[in-house]
Amino acid sequence: MDDELFKKRKQLVDELIHDKAYVPMKAKEIAVLMGVGKDDRQMLQDILDGLVFEGRCILSAKGKYCLPSKNEVVGVYSPTANGYGFVIVDGEEDDIFVHERDSLDAMYGDSVQVHITDEAVKGRRREGIIVRIIKRGYTEIVGTFDKDMKGDYGFVIPDNTRFIRDIYIPKGATAGAVAGHKVVAHITDYGDDRHNPEGEIVKIIGHKDDPGTDILSIAEAFALPGEFPDEVKAQLSLVPDEVTNADIGGRHDFRKLLTVTIDGEDAKDLDDAITIEKKGDNYRLGVHIADVTNYVTENSALDKEACKRGTSVYLVDRVIPMLPHQLSNGICSLNQGVDRLALSCMMTIDPKGNIIDHEICESVINVDKRMSYTGVKRVIVDNEPAAIEEFEGFVDMFRLMDELAGILRAKRHARGSIDFDFPESKITLDDKGIPTSVAPYERTAANKLIEDFMLAANETVAEEYFWSQLPFVYRVHDNPDPEKIRQLGTFINNFGYSIKISNEEVHPKELQKLLEKIDGSDEEALIVRLTLRSMKRAQYSTDCTGHFGLAAKYYTHFTSPIRRYPDLQIHRIIKENIRSGISDKRIKHYEAILPGVAKNASTTERRADDAERECDKLKKAQYMSMHIGEVFEGVISGVTAWGMYVELPSTVEGLVSIKSLKGRFEFSARTYELIGTGGKSYKLGEHIKVKCTGADTMLKTIDFEVYDGREE
Repeated sequence: MDDELFKKRKQLVDELIHDKAYVPMKAKEIAVLMGVGKDDRQMLQDILDGLVFEGRCILSAKGKYCLPSKNEVVGVYSPTANGYGFVIVDGEEDDIFVHERDSLDAMYGDSVQVHITDEAVKGRRREGIIVRIIKRGYTEIVGTFDKDMKGDYGFVIPDNTRFIRDIYIPKGATAGAVAGHKVVAHITDYGDDRHNPEGEIVKIIGHKDDPGTDILSIAEAFALPGEFPDEVKAQLSLVPDEVTNADIGGRHDFRKLLTVTIDGEDAKDLDDAITIEKKGDNYRLGVHIADVTNYVTENSALDKEACKRGTSVYLVDRVIPMLPHQLSNGICSLNQGVDRLALSCMMTIDPKGNIIDHEICESVINVDKRMSYTGVKRVIVDNEPAAIEEFEGFVDMFRLMDELAGILRAKRHARGSIDFDFPESKITLDDKGIPTSVAPYERTAANKLIEDFMLAANETVAEEYFWSQLPFVYRVHDNPDPEKIRQLGTFINNFGYSIKISNEEVHPKELQKLLEKIDGSDEEALIVRLTLRSMKRAQYSTDCTGHFGLAAKYYTHFTSPIRRYPDLQIHRIIKENIRSGISDKRIKHYEAILPGVAKNASTTERRADDAERECDKLKKAQYMSMHIGEVFEGVISGVTAWGMYVELPSTVEGLVSIKSLKGRFEFSARTYELIGTGGKSYKLGEHIKVKCTGADTMLKTIDFEVYDGREE
């Protein structure tokens, strides 16, 4: 089906249904009215299904397509283990409560149409009845296979606990799975209130006790891609191992500039390199980014697969790359001592951090030294004599980098850029995939230095292409929702803090100042979390609406084309513009494809983040399962009606259930503390000793109890 034709017809149908003169009709009546022939009836049905799925219209009990009413909405269903569930409506703050009897056998992730029966009142959500399942959220489920005693049939117990019913697997549909196998089950029947869903095994991932099967199961559950398709592998045979003279022709030659890469010790896909020198009072900073588009041409098998993947995914024991290793670790990686093609952003920066001149150009570079963050830190922070001797010839360069990075950072800070220095986890596994340590990932001065330079390049490129008025992909971060900011302001008042809100908006500098005030306080962790939750998620867009968190008017992702598709896509636009300018025909082409690129990149980024988070939670639970009975000191990081969360210095977080506390405690929503009848209380930010009493690797949860020191 032609995508453009489908979009045009969908727009016509949408306009018809939203016309003031429209009266609700069935699909056949709409077909007659619009003159849709029999051959195109299926396309019309697909269009109508899509409009219902998007909430643009609803399907009445009589099978007529109507405009949504206040009491009829479309959302995604999320059940609980207690039977009842919630419908999450896109763009609406509050969910809709659905009793088990009113769920119409909907499953987790299903898109549903809900009739609202009760509006929200103080302390209670809206309530509704699911009247139609529009689209099933999942057709395949990842879980653990178990057979009945006789071995005639089996069940798949879903890994995702929000699927509250097991999947029945009849005899002959087990594909040879045995008890304990992690499997993928395709659902053939979604069941009803008396029958479980039914399915067939379509893939055996491995036994649950085999090393790596647990992470593979998470990858399958998030539909992360596996092997590259054959057509991609075939294209790799055409990729050269070395840069050719033909490739170098017409490029700026920066091979004589002293050039370094600075990455983690284990990094293999090196996509950015730095050159720097000082001329008079000004700095000349070069940010050189791997020219991936030279080898990944538009609409090639490699390009289509990279676009589909959207991003590389960094799980705790493996990387699922956007590009095959032959590219990401080979010809596209800016390895030491070899010629590499790059797209360079050469910036002249004055002593105040203003970028007073720049050039974006195609180039060839040759990296003189492959450095690690640790190695650079030993020079610029520790001033270690052994490191200064080891990296002789680069020490002055690193110190000049540190000097310029400080200037750039101070300039960003002055305009209100927010730095959420939230600790990430570094989880170490043995060769069997068992976690041996969990610790905060160290973000050194060298990490920050590279971030400063990448931010400068990203802003510079974004500003140039915004004013060029060419189609482009930007990284945007919209202003927070006013209501969430008001709620944050009310909450922090309990701790003696405040933020200024003007005309329903908050300036990022206000949040920056708040984070500086709470630095080192007991309530810091909680307020940082709540501040993050009050902000919107950054995403990709064809509109340059600015980046709230960075307090930047112009921002894009230019610096990581090996692992992010938007970067690769804008490199293609930049190169085309540099070489010959972009024709009207090509402008229309980019205007047509870039909204889809931006949307897909935002979706795949969120999928990657969620998968990475699930892997971390699993490995932390596995790690703590080996430390049952041990006592730790942590900080109360969250307080709820069901208990309090305690975070350890290692970044592990567990729950102290309110039921496990000695005495009777009540939750205070005003001060976020648990207050006991005997005068004892537990407050956010309070340091506390806890004992690990349990760790569930299936639920990925950790249980603590308060340790009073009486036990040996």
